[in-house]
Amino acid sequence: MISDALGAFSQVFSPPLRKVLLKSVGLAVLLLIALGAALQWLLQFLLPLSHPYDYVAAILLGLLTLLLAFFAMAPVTSLMAAVFLDDVAEEVERTRFPADPVGKPLSIPRAALLSMKFFGVVLLVNLAAILLWFVIPVFNVAVFFFANAYLLSREFFEMAAMRFRTPEEARRLRQQNAVSVFISGIVIAAIVIVPVLNLITPVFATAFMVRRHKRYTRTSEILPPEPRART
Repeated sequence: MISDALGAFSQVFSPPLRKVLLKSVGLAVLLLIALGAALQWLLQFLLPLSHPYDYVAAILLGLLTLLLAFFAMAPVTSLMAAVFLDDVAEEVERTRFPADPVGKPLSIPRAALLSMKFFGVVLLVNLAAILLWFVIPVFNVAVFFFANAYLLSREFFEMAAMRFRTPEEARRLRQQNAVSVFISGIVIAAIVIVPVLNLITPVFATAFMVRRHKRYTRTSEILPPEPRART
């Protein structure tokens, strides 16, 4: 796992993926700026303060916006998964596994649907983490970290696997390696919590999970689904 993580991290900055990384970072920054502006407007609308508190209020609103933008990085990463997945995955498959066939790109509707589904879940989880900040500050950090580790690892692994498998096969392969995939998600979540560095998360997570999928493919046999009990 460590070698896969280090290999993915180094490949993120390689010339073939540099253009994809710049596009990913640019899009993430634009989304965060738009989100920050919307939050500033909403907070000013909900918490109107007049002189002489305007200056203090502006500082507090700015700090709160930064805090919310920090928690927003995971949903933004989830939303961007479909945009750059195939470009990154194909480059990793072609260069790191030249003896294997390159995967089939996901259809745009399927990729968009999966990203939106995971985006909704990740957004709700991170909103819950923000609310917990005002109740149990330490606990909310744990919720943020481990929930995103699970959700992002699940999303990126299954999307990487579906370049070669049906959605059902991708899900079963993940479930058979659930602990290892989750630990891989902890690596992704560790990137997400580091300001500035977290901008590389979509590209890194894809490159990392492509490697993990290849490793599981060579060491695991996909088991058939368990038969349903007759009633």
